[in-house]
Amino acid sequence: MQLDDLYRRVIMDHYKNPRNRGSFEDGGMTIELNNPTCGDRIALQLKMENGIVQDARFQGEGCSISLSSASMMTDAIKGKTFEQALAMAESFSGLMKGEDVEFEYEDIEALSGVNKFPARIKCATLAWNAMRKGIDKAKDD
Repeated sequence: MQLDDLYRRVIMDHYKNPRNRGSFEDGGMTIELNNPTCGDRIALQLKMENGIVQDARFQGEGCSISLSSASMMTDAIKGKTFEQALAMAESFSGLMKGEDVEFEYEDIEALSGVNKFPARIKCATLAWNAMRKGIDKAKDD
């Protein structure tokens, strides 16, 4: 099996079986973003305490890239400090620019091919941008 095929399978697995899809019954911070160029939208919920992302959930509609990225990101940031989560977001931005980046949560690397399709980068980064916005807001509170 070629690497591209493996990556496609990982992306489709997260799209068809998203991790952390849904919402918290007892609240959490909600950040809503959309990508008007393609219609992707996300409502990311974060539970944060003492500078740590305790839990993350998302709801939304979008393409396989957008929703797979949200699934991977919510899995990857759980239990991470704000600084660790923001560093991951920075690494993800590098991945979208074609940089050779490795992640502790390896599924994210399946999105490395997105950089070959500039119009899809906004799809892949939507959830990450929502997470950055949420952590920035939590830091200000």
